[in-house]
Amino acid sequence: MAEHAPHLLIIDARFYEDLAEELAEGASAAIKAAGGSFDHISVPGAFEIPAAMAMAVAAMEQGGTRYDGFVLLGCVIRGETSHYDIVAGESARAIMDLAVNRRLAVGNGILTVDHRDQAWARAKVSGKNKGGGAAEAALAMIETRRRFGLDR
Repeated sequence: MAEHAPHLLIIDARFYEDLAEELAEGASAAIKAAGGSFDHISVPGAFEIPAAMAMAVAAMEQGGTRYDGFVLLGCVIRGETSHYDIVAGESARAIMDLAVNRRLAVGNGILTVDHRDQAWARAKVSGKNKGGGAAEAALAMIETRRRFGLDR
């Protein structure tokens, strides 16, 4: 079977708009550098990302756009309540459940940090570039799935 250029879906959480933009910039550059293409959708916050990914998978099963992988981007900043733990833990659990149960190639770039300075250090394309890293992880998992003969 001939390999095709990977087509990914970037899903970003816009709760912290400026950080989302930076993460998406890094992710899109990494996908383009690998010769891939992408669609990009936004959701309100990190908690909504797994549901959007599940919707995209359901749409694929009904003949919608085919995605080889998913790049998930957002940021959860610790606050004064336990809301941080719920959002960070439950979104990560739901993403992992989908990825494992559906054999999806996922790059999880949802930052979980104590404050905005930590978030920016990780999000900046000229810094740790976690958006680019999440895209590279998704691309690596697409290749892993191909090696096992599980092309979508």
